[in-house]
Amino acid sequence: MKDHLLPETSSTRVGQCFRRGLGTYHQAARAQAQISRDLAGLLAECGAPEQFGNVLEFGCGTGHLTEALLQRFSIGALTLNDLVAEAAELAGAAARKQGVPLRFVAGPVETLRLPQEYDLIASASTVQWLPDLPEVLERLCASLGPGGWLALSGFGTAQFRELAALGSAAAAPNYLNVGDWPGILPPGLELKAIRQQPIVLEFPTAVDVLRHLRATGVNGRARDRWSKQQLRSFESAYRERFERNGMLSLTYDPVMLVARKR
Repeated sequence: MKDHLLPETSSTRVGQCFRRGLGTYHQAARAQAQISRDLAGLLAECGAPEQFGNVLEFGCGTGHLTEALLQRFSIGALTLNDLVAEAAELAGAAARKQGVPLRFVAGPVETLRLPQEYDLIASASTVQWLPDLPEVLERLCASLGPGGWLALSGFGTAQFRELAALGSAAAAPNYLNVGDWPGILPPGLELKAIRQQPIVLEFPTAVDVLRHLRATGVNGRARDRWSKQQLRSFESAYRERFERNGMLSLTYDPVMLVARKR
């Protein structure tokens, strides 16, 4: 298994992986869809207003979080961002359906111009890819208006624990657990809530696990071709360690947080 899943952490490589899975992501990304719904729910639980005037969502992908936010909140104007420019049509569909003024900007959030004072900045299942997360958080905090809200989700260190146990080097640069976040949040942000709760998916075979990873674009530099022997060895090792009732587990380890600008 070692070296079969080797991620490239540059924004270019990450963008290529997600672009390749764009057509299959929305349906295949069951865990990410649940995380988006849960993040929007956590924001509401923290006392966020029912209406936001100006909202930025970065790393919008195919629109799981966009849809979840629009279902719970009234949004006056929405800016969507993603590395993959082709995401604009998919992610913006829900906003266009509701007639919300929409702007899409492609590119890495690290270099995104943030000229406006946002009432809400949100992102789901994205921040683990940012190599200099504290710096990005500083920029986001500076772009929030007084009392503005920040809602983010990333992943903890148990992310894809099965693959790690089998020798995979697949890992985003920032897997952070609940206890890691308070130390990197800018002083201008008050942490309102943080939650970490694994989501375990099950698959009938190890090949189905690989297909899921490819369909969601989260597998970095996964090799496209495996020999029959490599697949047999992978299947055998996976079943030996992680089979339960004939199914194989794959663990997502989402960490969700809501903060507010002081």
